[in-house]
Amino acid sequence: MKQEILESHSKQGFLQYLGVEIISIEKGIVKLSCKKSDKLTQQNGFFHAGVITTIADAACGYAALTTMPKGADVLSVEFKTNLMKPATSNTIIATGTVIKSGRTLVFCEAKITDESEEITFATLQGTMICIQPK
Repeated sequence: MKQEILESHSKQGFLQYLGVEIISIEKGIVKLSCKKSDKLTQQNGFFHAGVITTIADAACGYAALTTMPKGADVLSVEFKTNLMKPATSNTIIATGTVIKSGRTLVFCEAKITDESEEITFATLQGTMICIQPK
């Protein structure tokens, strides 16, 4: 599954544009990082909420993919983001974790933190769907 996630990540133009990197891949848990640049901030210099939501959604999607059958693909069905405080660090870390994995739907959550993983900026709860190969 690790190779499939690496290949998927390399094909995701938006994640590449944002500079999102994979930190770790384990069954049910994926960590991603993103370094701050002027192109990724909002008017006050904090990470833009769209960047935070994107990296959290991607971490959940990849965590869900680790629980799916070989050859499956994943799509987001829905998610809710809670922005708790401005993301002021130079790097954000998104840790996506599978809460419950079913045959079709996978329920996940992500935590977005600073690089030390001590300050939480946001959380995301999401539902992912398993797309079976035809």
